[in-house]
Amino acid sequence: MHRFAALAASPLCKRLVTGSCRSGRKNMRRIASLVAGRQQGASRLCRPGKEGSVRWSSAAKASAVKPEEKPSIREKILTLESMNPQLKAVEYAVRGPIVLKAGEIEKELLKGIKKTFTEVIKANIGDAHAMGQQPITFLRQVVALCTYPNLLDSPSFPEDSKKRARRILQGCGGNSLGSYSASQGVNCIREDVAAYIERRDGGVPADPDNIYLTTGASDGIATVLKILVSGGGKSRTGVMIPIPQYPLYSAAISELDAIQVNYYLDEEKCWALNVNELCRSLNDAKAYCNPKVLCIINPGNPTGKVQSRKCIEDVIHFAWEEKLFLLADEVYQDNVYSEGCQFHSFKKILYEMGPEYYNNVELASFHSTSKGYMGECGYRGGYMEVINLHPDIKGQLVKLLSVRLCPPVSGQAAMDIVVNPPVPGEESYAQFIKEKESVLNNLAKKAKITEDMFNKVPGIHCNPLQGAMYAFPRIFIPSKAIEAAKAHKMAPDMFYCMKLLEETGICVVPGSGFGQREGTYHFRMTILPQVEKLKILLEKVKDFHIKFLEEYA
Repeated sequence: MHRFAALAASPLCKRLVTGSCRSGRKNMRRIASLVAGRQQGASRLCRPGKEGSVRWSSAAKASAVKPEEKPSIREKILTLESMNPQLKAVEYAVRGPIVLKAGEIEKELLKGIKKTFTEVIKANIGDAHAMGQQPITFLRQVVALCTYPNLLDSPSFPEDSKKRARRILQGCGGNSLGSYSASQGVNCIREDVAAYIERRDGGVPADPDNIYLTTGASDGIATVLKILVSGGGKSRTGVMIPIPQYPLYSAAISELDAIQVNYYLDEEKCWALNVNELCRSLNDAKAYCNPKVLCIINPGNPTGKVQSRKCIEDVIHFAWEEKLFLLADEVYQDNVYSEGCQFHSFKKILYEMGPEYYNNVELASFHSTSKGYMGECGYRGGYMEVINLHPDIKGQLVKLLSVRLCPPVSGQAAMDIVVNPPVPGEESYAQFIKEKESVLNNLAKKAKITEDMFNKVPGIHCNPLQGAMYAFPRIFIPSKAIEAAKAHKMAPDMFYCMKLLEETGICVVPGSGFGQREGTYHFRMTILPQVEKLKILLEKVKDFHIKFLEEYA
């Protein structure tokens, strides 16, 4: 009754009972019903054995905690101790601790905290447009038309861009870029990729059914590695990767709990790949794993090395002889600068070595919208061509790809323009070629400037930047600086790069994040900044390095 009395005394009840006798009696019955419902609900809340009683009674208890008492916090389910141990081992140097520090410094600059520099220059990653490179007009036109088809009626767009957009849209469900595609990608885009490969390789046949569109090249590489890794103990899959390498490989290998098998590129011979080193690496690895995969990056990241035809032939023969699955990372195939250097695809050389090789060596090769002259990193477009795959495994690969439904369809559209650009006679051809050559000529110029300026600095040596878009100079670090790094619990090159960032605002990645021979130190930086800014950057690195040597002499 005390609950009824309290409720009846409330302002709500006073309003309900105001009025005529008949309406007052009716509203009083409503109040009685409300009180009975509350009492019944409380009974259900506390009654044992009913679904939800424990949860609600716990909540009720929590609400009854006195204001001055702090509710107890339950132990977290997910902790560093309970998380997937393979993920803890994953490291990705190009977005590692030094980049986090760069972000902190940027925030300090925005708050007005005074530094000896006014901006952070992020030379840690190959993000072309972030560094000021302008998009290729034709590519953006086609993607814009695909995204907003109403523009197809606009006179502002050339007919060749409209033609490509219509073809892509016809291949999409509901003629919309917003629909899912097949797991392998839009069929007409896969056909365009196959036609591109045939043109690139001088008529070597390519089957659209062997083409898989991917979320950037990284997605394709990780997917193929995922399907390759098996076994346990000494039979666990070993993955041979170049040192220095692109950290995607070491990260994916850690995540999959596979075995990383290092083979070293020869820095003294401009980062050449030597088959004798492959043999050493393979034979050593057989003692603790089952080496099954051989990864090649050509042109190289971070080295910029463009492998010769003879080298590629030797690698293919080695893979054939040792029964290794080949992964050819060829995302920089348009980025070749040095005279006498030429990009050769593994697919083409494999075909030209004859049917014994072409019909047997299992090869997955990768390309991307992110690099080359396009620099369209944000679209996450890419493809892989996989040949000589066992039919049963092909089904398993498609199944694995279907789990993530499909790669971004806008990225697929961007990839289509990379492989199906304007041709002579089309309206957009002249502008397209002008923009493409401007980007590549600029990169070639910057590669030469970077090499020359680094090699003028005492204690820095930089091999020729034959391709890709990075420098990987070797730096001399005095023993006193090595001791200082140990005191800070840092690798010596991390210590060097952190001081460079803090004193100049230049963010580069220590060579230890890519791998390097013991006792050598490097850093990787992109050559993407605009020419004048690149020159300023290089001058700052020179001044810093000389000062660093003096400080730790």
